[in-house]
Amino acid sequence: MHGDLTLAATLLSAAAKTSQKLSKVELVVLPPAPFIPLAEQYLHTTSAKWGAQHCHFESSGAFTGEISVEMLAEFHAHYVLVGHSERRHLFAESDVIIAKKFKKIHLAGLHPILCVGETLAEREAGQTEAVILRQLEAVLSYAGIEAFANAVLAYEPVWAIGTGRSASPEEAQAVHVLIRHYLIKYDKNLAKSISILYGGSVKPANAGDLFAMPDINGGLIGGASLIADEFTTLALIAEEKGNA
Repeated sequence: MHGDLTLAATLLSAAAKTSQKLSKVELVVLPPAPFIPLAEQYLHTTSAKWGAQHCHFESSGAFTGEISVEMLAEFHAHYVLVGHSERRHLFAESDVIIAKKFKKIHLAGLHPILCVGETLAEREAGQTEAVILRQLEAVLSYAGIEAFANAVLAYEPVWAIGTGRSASPEEAQAVHVLIRHYLIKYDKNLAKSISILYGGSVKPANAGDLFAMPDINGGLIGGASLIADEFTTLALIAEEKGNA
């Protein structure tokens, strides 16, 4: 929840120009909901895609303040973020709610970006694997592995978001491998091909090492996406590494 029309236009203009330099990387922008029409305006003639940070799991109803996937589709949104740590922890979205949203996004023909990740307390208690797999299994058991065919996954360690602290490339890689190996029992080909992003204080100084890891396919960018030059640099680093 950042910015105004001026900032949104600046960032979208930068994204549009940067997308022209990319052939290996898909650039996706997920602005606050009021700016989604602006994203369509700036990006519809480019290779970049746009989407939303949030949606409801029902198509309509007495849910004041909510946004349906069908509404997002009216503005040709491609992606919807689901399960972001802030939605889980600040807005008390349960695994069940996230699973319902994921399935709804899939059935509407849009691409869910499913976030999973552990808190600092959970990591220090040695619960990282249990938390990640619980969050994954909740969606898999409800939506089915077929719904992951058009999905993207994102590992976002909660302890590394907005703190300036990032998981080391090796720490991040280990969790990405955990996720990929867990999916093998459902679908080996999908487990191999699905994109798994890393999100946790990604910045130009550490992006190269992170994106060089074999199972890290790109970044879910937070704070750095609010600075046009940094966001552009991150996209170009991903393009150079060729693993996104």
